[in-house]
Amino acid sequence: MTKHELREQVFKAVFSIDTQLETESGIVPEEIVKNYLTKSCDEPLTEDETDYIFTKASAIGDMLTQLDDEINAVAEGWKTNRMGKAELNILRLAVYEIRYDESIPVKVAINEAVELAKEYCNQDAPAFINGMLAHFA
Repeated sequence: MTKHELREQVFKAVFSIDTQLETESGIVPEEIVKNYLTKSCDEPLTEDETDYIFTKASAIGDMLTQLDDEINAVAEGWKTNRMGKAELNILRLAVYEIRYDESIPVKVAINEAVELAKEYCNQDAPAFINGMLAHFA
């Protein structure tokens, strides 16, 4: 699996966390990611791929409030509660990679976020994502 495909799986797992935390009480991000990996993941994964997705998605899930606060601090007119779910979770992933994952270059995190937005969001989202992430570069 390519790095882009791994990042896409992390995005999908984080999206699952976001949706399920809204509807289920008492569930933790790690449980949601485990469930995603066993029931919803698109492709068969190696142990290393599974570990990568689990570790990164769980870390992001544990930091949702903090990541949202960081995004809201730079957002002008579009706070996280007004953003589409796909855009928000792409931003969360990218901000996590920019701020907390030293193995990912900032330009790569931004470019990958824009590519995910092209795939999963409306036509205006890539520019929006790029503009938001410019504040973190």
